[in-house]
Amino acid sequence: MNLIILGPPGAGKGTQSEKMVETFGLVQLSTGDMLRAEVKSGSEPGDETKNIMDLGELVPDDRIVAMISKQIDKPSTVKGFILDGFPRTTVQARALDAMLSEKSLKMDHVIQLVVDENVIVERLSGRFSCSECGVGYHDSFKNPVEDGKCDKCGAQEFLRRSDDKPETVRSRLLAYREQTAPIIPFYSDKGVLQSIDGMGTVEEVFDKINEIVAGG
Repeated sequence: MNLIILGPPGAGKGTQSEKMVETFGLVQLSTGDMLRAEVKSGSEPGDETKNIMDLGELVPDDRIVAMISKQIDKPSTVKGFILDGFPRTTVQARALDAMLSEKSLKMDHVIQLVVDENVIVERLSGRFSCSECGVGYHDSFKNPVEDGKCDKCGAQEFLRRSDDKPETVRSRLLAYREQTAPIIPFYSDKGVLQSIDGMGTVEEVFDKINEIVAGG
């Protein structure tokens, strides 16, 4: 079973993907994670990617497609995979279809999370994570139990992503509306698109996703 989770930055795609990994044994292919790993590598391509992300712009298609293709070829995806953060444009959607066709694969479901953009700005601009183990926190929704100390590893240093600044978040949302939203009719025409309200609790949203998946 292969799925795509669509929605603007901060819609909860990553969280829902993680729950589906736990429930169905799928592999989460997060382009965000892949890109951050590339940035962390300190390589020249990584530095170029960092500059692009800092500006809230989209990373070139060929770089994303190559990373996704490599991950799909791994044996760990035998039960299926979830694409989180890809495709972002109609061009990428067509490239994904072509790539999957070459591998005799297809997308079974494309699930769109519909959310309020003002809430998204609050969600993203308040995020921070442990610099050691990467556990995520939020100024409003999830602070460490002990102020200034990671709940998991006890580290006392935290990081905030430069692309989570309010002005950058709004730029990313604008990019989503202009470039990514047009892929909605693309998948609707294929008969694989399902849109659900992404403003409920994590559990409520997951229940809706589970109904779609269980329905075949």
